[in-house]
Amino acid sequence: MGKNKREFPIVSVIVPCYNEEHTIVLLLEAIYLQTYPLARMEVVVSDSMSTDATGENIQKFINEHHDIQIKVVDNPKRTIPAAINRAVAVAKGEFIVRLDAHSIPKKDYVERSIKHLIEGKGENVGGVWEIQPGGKSWIAKSIAAAAANPFGVGDALYRFTEKAGYVDTVPFGAFRKETFEEVGYFDETLLANEDYEFNARIRKSGGRIWLDPAIRCVYFARSDLKKLAHQYWRYGYWKWQMLKRYPNTLRWRQVGPPLFVLGNILLIFLSVFIKPVGTIFGLELLLYFVVLSFASVPVALKEKALLFIVGIPVAAAVMHFSWGAGFLFSVINWKGRVQ
Repeated sequence: MGKNKREFPIVSVIVPCYNEEHTIVLLLEAIYLQTYPLARMEVVVSDSMSTDATGENIQKFINEHHDIQIKVVDNPKRTIPAAINRAVAVAKGEFIVRLDAHSIPKKDYVERSIKHLIEGKGENVGGVWEIQPGGKSWIAKSIAAAAANPFGVGDALYRFTEKAGYVDTVPFGAFRKETFEEVGYFDETLLANEDYEFNARIRKSGGRIWLDPAIRCVYFARSDLKKLAHQYWRYGYWKWQMLKRYPNTLRWRQVGPPLFVLGNILLIFLSVFIKPVGTIFGLELLLYFVVLSFASVPVALKEKALLFIVGIPVAAAVMHFSWGAGFLFSVINWKGRVQ
């Protein structure tokens, strides 16, 4: 890109945020160090009424960095899609770059994203996550490893691809602000999968989603199994709510977990009446963990962490079962609403 104002349009970096006192400053520092000119950027943090020191940490950063414009808007609805919409509504930039409070973009993240948008590569541009542990424990490291591999997350290309191209979705995303006027804002009735649904509308309108693995961002995975289970339960639950509107977006990786959970429930039920089925159920679970363990060996050897052979299968199993259970619960609980 050139070095004049015309070639550096105003960019609004928007950040939905809630109780991120440990990571919000890391993100703001990464934005501050971007290769994109600070004078041509603003940061809009949409805070869902945080109850920890997030607000104080943001204000301290603002007080210490007067050469970048940062503003905080309240999001009383306290959901991610509402937070995004609130930030977009007040953003002054011609371009919108969304980031997450758990993320740390590489120095050229904004510049590369805007370059592709200006060149017309797509209506939404994104990159690849470099997933890092959300804690120092061996299980936190195992969760991060599982979340970065196909046997944990299927064919979600933004987690591991090295090839640029058009895809169904990208994490976070960068857009022209006018795109929101054309396809609408984020659907606030979806408390997860809101980004996939937004991208589905972009594609339905004839737009394209461009993924460039040179656009990179560190993303911190969940730190323990309880948080991981809750995360993937919500993913599964809200995926069904999204699929009811866009059934053509169903992918093979999304079919496996619900069928796997349903099959295991059926085996458990039948084992009460047919004793040999209990043995079949046990062998099936054993085979499942053996396969995951073997798939974990290359990662364990590469990272010199033998505990990965145990930790990665456990983390992957939590992801599979939680996603599948959340999906099935959403199917049968059609009148319900899960946060």
